[in-house]
Amino acid sequence: MRDEQSASQPAPDEQKPPGAAADHSARPDADARPRRPRRSVVLAPAKDISPVLKGWDYENGTLNVRKITGIDGEPKLQMRVSLGLLQMELNGRPDGQRPHGCESLLEYFERQLSDHQERTGNDRGFRLTAPQCESLREEAAMYYQRYLSLFVLGEFDGVVSDTARNLRVLDMCGNYAATEQDRLILEQYRPYLVMMHTRAAASIDFQAKRYAAALRIIDNGLREIRDFFNRFGQEGAFGQCSEVKVLKQFARDIRRRLPVDPVQKLQRRLDRAVKEERYEDAARLRDEIAELKKHPA
Repeated sequence: MRDEQSASQPAPDEQKPPGAAADHSARPDADARPRRPRRSVVLAPAKDISPVLKGWDYENGTLNVRKITGIDGEPKLQMRVSLGLLQMELNGRPDGQRPHGCESLLEYFERQLSDHQERTGNDRGFRLTAPQCESLREEAAMYYQRYLSLFVLGEFDGVVSDTARNLRVLDMCGNYAATEQDRLILEQYRPYLVMMHTRAAASIDFQAKRYAAALRIIDNGLREIRDFFNRFGQEGAFGQCSEVKVLKQFARDIRRRLPVDPVQKLQRRLDRAVKEERYEDAARLRDEIAELKKHPA
């Protein structure tokens, strides 16, 4: 990080020692000995982030994030990294920029695609160059840092939004990149993005105790990951995929919160009674099940 002094230094061939504007060599009594130019140091304590980092140590292998209020009064996200911190905007592009007057480069290219379709009636001929795809990947990395931070903070709405947005980047490059490399390079991250999007969306319902809805979201996410592997002819990879294992574990955790169906509970007892040849108990359990089905609670 450059301080105020180095940021304002002229280029090397334009540098002059402080006070060089006064031509002292023209004075008759000028000292002929060469003088060492004195460096003036501009102290800018407001530029030093040491006070911000004090008490917030970097922990290797741990994602440390926090939300603060910026000097503009708007909320910001900060992520502690080994050499300092990353600060991100919560709204719009994480770095606060608006390329071409749009919220993001993705939005800009989506508008261009829409304009192309309106002019031609289809998307044929619309292509993204290699530098454009690289810029989209760099931008997606910013959103990746933000949705990771939001997930740690439990702000799942933002995670859903940013992961959905990055999935659109994969679709944009996959459909319109001019080179095969740019069409495929991001596809390796699709299972991870789908998993994070699914976890966040299901977590919203889980926190609201809408357990059945959360399970449906997870089922849809697993189906999408399975379709991804099928599309690339890697059906066997689905069962070994770490993202699949994460979602299945989340589903198991959710099912533990589901209220026990009394019919299913009695059915399990009935099955056990039949297996153990306790036929009187089995007959009684059948009657209880039939009664519950006629008069559900």
